[in-house]
Amino acid sequence: METSSTSGTAKPLVEIAEFRTDSRYRLVRFEGHGWEPLGPEEFEPRVRQLFPDLDPRDPVRVRWEDRPWEWPSWHPGEA
Repeated sequence: METSSTSGTAKPLVEIAEFRTDSRYRLVRFEGHGWEPLGPEEFEPRVRQLFPDLDPRDPVRVRWEDRPWEWPSWHPGEA
């Protein structure tokens, strides 16, 4: 008999692509919305906009490819 999904088998609603040093952004995929380049200051507001009840630190529903919560360094004025 099948049971309902458990947290161990839940599909991520948010996926963050690998860390890259050639951009100030990380690519972020939101279920049903596709990929978006986001900076650290944009990430949590966008998560809350699309998924108001989602905890951005939930490791099951928010999957980081690598280096969780790290963003490429960037300084104002850089391209």
